Amino acid sequence: MTSFPSKERLAHIVYESDDRASKNFDLGLLVLILLSVLVVILDSVREIHLNYGSLLYWLEWFFTIVFTLEYLLRIWLSNDRPGYIFGFYGIVDLLAILPTFLSLILVQSQYLMVVRALRFLRILRILKLPEYLREAALLASALKNSRAKIQIFVGSVLTIVLVMGSIMYIIEGPENGYTSIPRAMYWAIVTLTTVGYGDISPNTDLGQFMASIIMLLGYAIIAVPTGIVTSEMTFAKSKTEAAGEHTLKICKTCRLQRHSADAVYCRQCGSKLEPPE
Repeated sequence: MTSFPSKERLAHIVYESDDRASKNFDLGLLVLILLSVLVVILDSVREIHLNYGSLLYWLEWFFTIVFTLEYLLRIWLSNDRPGYIFGFYGIVDLLAILPTFLSLILVQSQYLMVVRALRFLRILRILKLPEYLREAALLASALKNSRAKIQIFVGSVLTIVLVMGSIMYIIEGPENGYTSIPRAMYWAIVTLTTVGYGDISPNTDLGQFMASIIMLLGYAIIAVPTGIVTSEMTFAKSKTEAAGEHTLKICKTCRLQRHSADAVYCRQCGSKLEPPE
């Protein structure tokens, strides 16, 4: 008779992916996630909802119960429960089950369950794609280092929108659809981003001239954040190459990755690291 696995063995199956049992658990979980998202999508189709609404409703509750049990299991097995609960995956796992319970109070909130698709990010860990993880970490580092520049850029854009919106409100006025400065700012954002819905448009010659200026500014502004992030990514990559290769040692306690090759203890929680597989 097969004995029930110990807590340590269960934790290994749930949190790791280096043996058949843990891989089967994760792959089975991904299949359930895919099916649950498919159920939500199908339920939004009116004809399918009318014919199979009751079946889809019970399927949604079935998946929610399974994911709720899995969420509670992960909390019980975790060595760092606050780290999991308030971490990225913990928040995503919680959001994956909340919409169904909220649907008991808020109508149609169950369609928010498509957030479960975010759980497919676990496939990077399951398939052990270190190259993708390294590139993802590089992008995250570039975005973090670009934060100050991007904040200045966003502030500048908002200033332009405020100034141009106010000017267009004065030039065009309520009779041409610019009923307030916020409304004119909305038009400025739509024009600056080159979206151009056309629900509001200038009718005066001066207003059309100002619109042309904003359109030209839009093309120039779009390239700025791209250049900022690209330069930071280039710098981060060259810095990483100069410092030497990093291994994908993963802390068993807090799940932090990308420790240096000679690291013995986790730089976040201090737990001892195991050699990379």
